[in-house]
Amino acid sequence: MTTTKSSIGWREWVHFVDFGDVAVKAKIDTGARTSALHAFGMEEVEVDGIRRVRFEIHPVQKRATPSVPVEAAIVDRRSVRNSGGIVEHRPVIETVVRLGEVTFPIELTLTRRDEMGFRMLLGRSAVRRRFLIDPGRSFLTNSTTPTTRSRS
Repeated sequence: MTTTKSSIGWREWVHFVDFGDVAVKAKIDTGARTSALHAFGMEEVEVDGIRRVRFEIHPVQKRATPSVPVEAAIVDRRSVRNSGGIVEHRPVIETVVRLGEVTFPIELTLTRRDEMGFRMLLGRSAVRRRFLIDPGRSFLTNSTTPTTRSRS
């Protein structure tokens, strides 16, 4: 049985279902195993015996507004080598995202990506067995600009 996979470009809008459907422009990075999201103001708390992290995201690239507050359970803590070769110890959360018509859960590490061009990297674990990647094209899953671009 052959299943047709959707094609995605080297960058796409990823919608966070669990974060109020906020959209973030993501670079598809098959060199990274786990996806990463720019998060700031991270604060770890314990709620009913569950470790959680409170943080904010700036969904619009190169802008500090809007700022979206988020809280999620920490499912793991991992050592990740960043693009500069430095090992960081990052909290890992699990959340649900939508890419085009496909909705699925992903693991996501939280880190500061202030100096990076994209607020999010979508790693190979998230796209594996779901999509075909066309590295010469962009934004294949969305024909319109997400509503988060107009919020300020």
